[in-house]
Amino acid sequence: MKTSIQKIKSMKGKEKIAVLTAYDYSTAKTMDEAGIDIILIGDSLGMVVLGYENTLSVTMEDMMRHTGAVARGTKNALIVADMPANSYNDKEMAALNAEALIKSGADTVKIENEPEIAKFLVDNNIEVMGHIGLTPQTATNFKVQGKDKETADKLIRLAKELEEAGCYSIVLECVPVELAKKIMESVSIPTIGIGAGPYCDGQVLVSNDMVGLYDRLSPKFVKKYADLGKDMKKAFLQYTQEVKGKRFPKDEHSFH
Repeated sequence: MKTSIQKIKSMKGKEKIAVLTAYDYSTAKTMDEAGIDIILIGDSLGMVVLGYENTLSVTMEDMMRHTGAVARGTKNALIVADMPANSYNDKEMAALNAEALIKSGADTVKIENEPEIAKFLVDNNIEVMGHIGLTPQTATNFKVQGKDKETADKLIRLAKELEEAGCYSIVLECVPVELAKKIMESVSIPTIGIGAGPYCDGQVLVSNDMVGLYDRLSPKFVKKYADLGKDMKKAFLQYTQEVKGKRFPKDEHSFH
């Protein structure tokens, strides 16, 4: 059964929400079969799929293409597409680009900060997931956010503003455990943590990080559940050796 926004909202305080990123059909299909609640097409694809140094080079065309691929592999999970940097600089631009992502297969979109933009989208029947704390599209320092009282209070206010704007959930990235707990308790919508401790209503990770397919960064908050990079390298090496050694293909791999 397709996961709805209402289902996600009803899970707050009752059942933890499992979220992962995906960027292609095969990965999304496997995640969906594993029971992931939300699949996020993150602009992290710029780094882990397209090889950019950061997320800022990701275009709407990139997001639309990968959103379509994920949608084709997903039957049950809620599909959320990141709006890339500079795609929601004003309300009209935000609406046009959000609609394009929905048409590409997303159920909802995610934006960083910007409660006024979020409200405009929601008022135009586009569901929005918020994102506060460390926001990669605008960050000047990639460190834990909200460690001082002034910044912590600002993040709590921002979370409330996003809730008032109509967001159905909020990602909290790289904030102290204690602050994440306060934010979680201060809003009635689910909070999804990434580097925000165990008290959030759900958790999200970049899938390439958690299965060992991206080695440029190794954030403290990532738990590696597999080492597919190592396994793939071993398989590619074996294949190369068998081709060069004339051990592949054998008769069972050939037609007569």
